[in-house]
Amino acid sequence: MFVVFWTLAIVLWRATGSIIPVINFGYIGTSVALGMGLYAVLPRQKKSIGRKLALFLVGGYMFGLLGLVGRENMQLEGFFLYLLAGFWAGAIMHYLVAKVFGPLIFGRGWCGWACWTAMVLDLLPYRRSPGRVAGKWGLLRYAHFALSLGLVLGLWYGLGYRIDLKQRASDFTWLVAGNTLYYGLGIALAISLKDNRAFCKYVCPITALLKVTSRLSLMKVRGKADLCTECGACTRQCPMDIRIPEYVKTGRRVLSTECIICQSCIYACPERALSLSFGFDVGGREALRERSSSGGNGVTL
Repeated sequence: MFVVFWTLAIVLWRATGSIIPVINFGYIGTSVALGMGLYAVLPRQKKSIGRKLALFLVGGYMFGLLGLVGRENMQLEGFFLYLLAGFWAGAIMHYLVAKVFGPLIFGRGWCGWACWTAMVLDLLPYRRSPGRVAGKWGLLRYAHFALSLGLVLGLWYGLGYRIDLKQRASDFTWLVAGNTLYYGLGIALAISLKDNRAFCKYVCPITALLKVTSRLSLMKVRGKADLCTECGACTRQCPMDIRIPEYVKTGRRVLSTECIICQSCIYACPERALSLSFGFDVGGREALRERSSSGGNGVTL
């Protein structure tokens, strides 16, 4: 991770002549590498400290320094607005790297290691998911994505709204309003559904982008079928409710686009049957654990 991000930083620096990519991608790569390094060396019961550190270092930088201090709209709507304005903002670079092309390599690693919404939600006490809510709740994220895009297009083409690239007050307003909605809704869902990652599973509009390119992700979890006893420890620990043994026992990598590369399953496996791997396959087949009406262990979707 350190090498990839610093290589990207140097290439963009040489291509643009600007030191900004070195600052941004160098910092992010170093932060993620530090978090992953701690995750690797800490004892099993404390490994989450490494991931949470990465979340706060990267998420705090993106939201706090670039957003609140730099007055740049890092929300999805900001990405749309900067595209329409033809303005090469940090948000454009961020979305292209982290949420459009980055998932081709690292899958949904952004969700597990860098998201500033998740950095707060993961502090809530509902770390062990009771399973997915039955029904089509996952479609809400696509509706949210469509509403965000529709809002921007309606303002831009219908009302003639334009962002002022010199005066960034409107960008700041978008950022604060959007994150207030995200945090409020995320915390409310976590409490009502007893699941820290409920916002990620059902409502987050960014996943509409991430789930597309992460199908082709080179990095996925791989398991050794001969070691897997189907004890279910990995599934119970997975914050995204993926039924991991269903992939392992059929000789496939974990092809679910819900995987956030958090590695919780890897360190939960008592047989050491799971690991991260690089390869090429097409994801998209979802084997997910659904909560029962009584809140039990759930069944396969």
